Amino acid sequence: MEEQAGLALLCALDALEYAFVPVTPETHKRVVARADKCRACDLRDVFGWSLEFDEDLLRCDLFVTLRDGGLVERCGARWKSKVRASTVAGRLFLHSAFPTDRDDSVFLGPDTVRFAGFLLDELDGAGGVERLVDIGAGAGVGGIVAAARLPGAAVELVDVNEKALGFARVNAAHAGVPVATYRSDGVEAVAPGLDLAIANPPFIIDEGGPAYRAGGGMHGAELSLEWALAAAARLAPGGRMLLYTGSAIVAGRDALRAALERELPALGCTLVYREIDPDIFGEELARPAYRDVERIAAVGAVIAKSG
Repeated sequence: MEEQAGLALLCALDALEYAFVPVTPETHKRVVARADKCRACDLRDVFGWSLEFDEDLLRCDLFVTLRDGGLVERCGARWKSKVRASTVAGRLFLHSAFPTDRDDSVFLGPDTVRFAGFLLDELDGAGGVERLVDIGAGAGVGGIVAAARLPGAAVELVDVNEKALGFARVNAAHAGVPVATYRSDGVEAVAPGLDLAIANPPFIIDEGGPAYRAGGGMHGAELSLEWALAAAARLAPGGRMLLYTGSAIVAGRDALRAALERELPALGCTLVYREIDPDIFGEELARPAYRDVERIAAVGAVIAKSG
């Protein structure tokens, strides 16, 4: 992606008061299968629903910018956007077009919206943060949204996916948030002394699927636990980590919560843990890997280092 073209697209969409609420892939699939969604009729069809469009649907100068910047591709006689623009916390964010089935896809959906809401709630009235790190930043939504509550904080965005970091730089520039981006798997590239770490890790069992979904063992919670403990070890005295993720509930028990309660005291950290949504991604329960799972809960964990 040519980042200047991405920034130009966001600016143009903002000027046109474009808005699009991101949905799950399952919902997206059902909507675009409808008979009236065979081709794009407006900007939301093009940059939200990822439908094929006729060239004259876009303003000429915008189309040229997108074509020359590699953000659209030919589909027979029509064109298709290679990116989407979605609204989270009142801001536009660029991410990958549907379907997001490639390993380097940059996904943004309802979990991103919940993550942003969790951050805004926890950071209301917060202060004293000089350094903020978003681990597994994806399109950069977390770091950018948090920065709005933390004026003057230095923002670092970390992700293993170089395409994600490109989207994150575009989104940060559009939001007017200076950021530093680092390519790293987890927190390996992050220096100790964090005032605030935030993360929304993958949490689904999806062997062979795109990396943004794969959470590993513990019914998908393994990566969340690893990132939480690694970040906790790097917190400065008085520092915090805000973790939003999903956790599979088996026989009424949340294994992620139990593991955090067991491991964090040795790192000098306390835990406040709550369910944000008790039942998400219910369709996953039909898969053999989830045969013993009652539900998947969206959870928020506040990990604090003693001062």
